[in-house]
Amino acid sequence: MDKKFGIKEVVAMGVGIALFVVLTEVQIPVVVVPNTALQPRMAVLAFLSAIFGPIVGAVVGLAGHALGDALFYGGVWWSWVIPEAIVGIAIGIFYKKYKITEGGFAVKEIVLFNVVQIVANALAWILAAPVLDILIYAEPKDKVFAQGAFAFLGNIIIIAILGSLLLYGYSKIGGRSNELTKED
Repeated sequence: MDKKFGIKEVVAMGVGIALFVVLTEVQIPVVVVPNTALQPRMAVLAFLSAIFGPIVGAVVGLAGHALGDALFYGGVWWSWVIPEAIVGIAIGIFYKKYKITEGGFAVKEIVLFNVVQIVANALAWILAAPVLDILIYAEPKDKVFAQGAFAFLGNIIIIAILGSLLLYGYSKIGGRSNELTKED
């Protein structure tokens, strides 16, 4: 990681955490699996991770989820906070390959972004969250693996649609902005 960590990244973390917390209450409930819902905040996490890298992704995922849980639910469910950080880190590791700030977020980069986010969500929600639920909270295996599988499916859909659209739009605006500054 040769990117300098500076004020833009710190601001992105602050704004990202705030957005993540506010969007905690924006949920599309699905009655198939208890205590799970589609959450647009995952697109914000993916967006910031893809632009600013794994440190921003980790902090936004970890702090945003923990603060959202504490403020809205009165307690922090760490077995689901840690997977958010995993998703942020994994997507962020490849931030340079997405070419977002260069205005090059095209088909190849969109496919790469979505392959990465699917793998990241699989690691986080099919593996980490259920295992942590069992180890930390002694939750029943059937319940937590069903919740994890649903969270995985919901997150990949939200990120594939909303995250990809946000990144594509930002790439076109940010890329054009970067070109103008280079010409001056």
